[in-house]
Amino acid sequence: MAAAAALPLAASAVAASAPQSDIRTVGSPGKEEAALDIVIPLYDAYEPLDVVGPYEVLAYMPGASVRFVGAEKGPVKDALGSLPTYVPATYSEVKHCDVLLIPGGRSAEAMVADGDFLAWVRRIHTRTKFTTSVCTGSLVLGAAGLLKGLTATTHWSAAEALASYGAVYTPQRTVRQGKVITSAGVSSGIDMALALAALLTDEVTAQALQLWIEYDPQPPFDSGSLAKASDAVKKRISELREEWSHND
Repeated sequence: MAAAAALPLAASAVAASAPQSDIRTVGSPGKEEAALDIVIPLYDAYEPLDVVGPYEVLAYMPGASVRFVGAEKGPVKDALGSLPTYVPATYSEVKHCDVLLIPGGRSAEAMVADGDFLAWVRRIHTRTKFTTSVCTGSLVLGAAGLLKGLTATTHWSAAEALASYGAVYTPQRTVRQGKVITSAGVSSGIDMALALAALLTDEVTAQALQLWIEYDPQPPFDSGSLAKASDAVKKRISELREEWSHND
């Protein structure tokens, strides 16, 4: 993945109110080792926004570097099939990191079934500042034994599966339990990343990143949760999920 783009120097109005840290150095080659090492493991069929949303926020964070790793080096397919990501390193090459972020999607099924990967997650977790998940990535944390007795969230469709690992499910978009942070379905990864940015830097910096990506949700519909969706919407998503399962 390319290094995070620099803030345009011509954007004087933004630059005047942005944090003084040099965002242009984030993830740039030839720089000193980043103070914050963020690792995102990818398996085939990962959910794109689970990854791209948090990446957009965290890679701009001053002093941060985001690394993508996988079971093997090479391209990893996304759940929709048109956004493959090249992974330059294997997860086994990572001995420690500051932040571990597990995305969801159908990739979570393969992660949960991979005993070596779960053992790696447990080892990495012992030295992280924060261990995080987006969507069904929380099932991976659960399978690794990291959520027993903790309140956690996940995609609404995986609530029962999350509870089977001893977690207490809540529909909240972002939940922090000590150094473990879980977020609900897909788009909530952006919320989680902004909250994480505030913890790792400060609230003003996190708000500056929010301004830069212009994250000011004003959706045309109010059906983004089970509590708000109508019966007709719930019926339609059931139909769509059935169609998607036949296309896999």
